[in-house]
Amino acid sequence: MNIKQYLDSTYLKTASQAGLSESDTILEAKKYIQEAIDEHFKLIMIRPNMVTMAKQMITAAQSKVTIGTVIDFPEGKSPWIQKMEEAQKAIEDGADDLDFVCNYEAFKKGDVALVKEEIINGTRLGLQHHKIVKWIIEVAALNDQQIIQLSALIKNCIISNFKEECYPSVFVKSSTGFYKTENNLPNGATIDSIILMLENASPLPVKAAGGVRTYEEAVAMIRLGVKRIGTSGAKIISDGQTLKTDY
Repeated sequence: MNIKQYLDSTYLKTASQAGLSESDTILEAKKYIQEAIDEHFKLIMIRPNMVTMAKQMITAAQSKVTIGTVIDFPEGKSPWIQKMEEAQKAIEDGADDLDFVCNYEAFKKGDVALVKEEIINGTRLGLQHHKIVKWIIEVAALNDQQIIQLSALIKNCIISNFKEECYPSVFVKSSTGFYKTENNLPNGATIDSIILMLENASPLPVKAAGGVRTYEEAVAMIRLGVKRIGTSGAKIISDGQTLKTDY
């Protein structure tokens, strides 16, 4: 199976997280962007401040690689108006995909109205500009029942407010890859969490992010039904090797 068109090659570390200077972090991001171009991956996923650089490189290479960025990353706690401002800037800079971190902590506290408001407004903004929108639910922060409920909430918001032709452009995504778990528990997609998402987000597509470290695991996720896989080791996985760490 050629999995490259399922892979969102991802570089989201800040300079401090990577242990690099700001200039070296930019150089590292450029390596990922160039690799995505050379390997014909589906998308390069980068921080908002690097979208313009990626757009310039991809345009110069006449490549079909698309550009994704993260919104309100990684905690998702900002007011939805602030999320919209960040998303609008990313659109203006040339992003094709907007991966919003859903306010899952508000959801866990029962503030469903707030979560609905950001989902509807963020999705509308993205779709108005012909962008792909993804809602990151952070499965490692949720129990199984919450994964089911939040996936269904996003689905119901989209079905109730947008036409059926829009459904393929709105994803439910598993993870940021940056959530801190206890006892070395997985902080990204697992087979169990993805099955729950697929069962409860349908007909919306699902993106598995974090936790996919081998070609075989990627194929297993695709066969389950995921449409995208986010990984910092896209080339390693597509080459049949094993990724040591995520993001």
